[in-house]
Amino acid sequence: MRRLRKVTGQEAIRALQRLGFKKVRQRGSHVILKKETSEGAVGCVIPLHRELKIGTLHGILRQAKVTPNEFMDVL
Repeated sequence: MRRLRKVTGQEAIRALQRLGFKKVRQRGSHVILKKETSEGAVGCVIPLHRELKIGTLHGILRQAKVTPNEFMDVL
């Protein structure tokens, strides 16, 4: 399993959009992304910080049901 590196909020959004997520809305500095799957809708919230901590990124990927390897491949 590849290790995650620190990324910005914008980089995380771009990577998740490459995986099929769409920007639904934004409130302040938080962007909400959603993706329709066969199991139903999957959503996640991404803060627009200069640098996302690794734990925050893990939480985002858990919400989005994306593995770290999939994320790093499209980053």
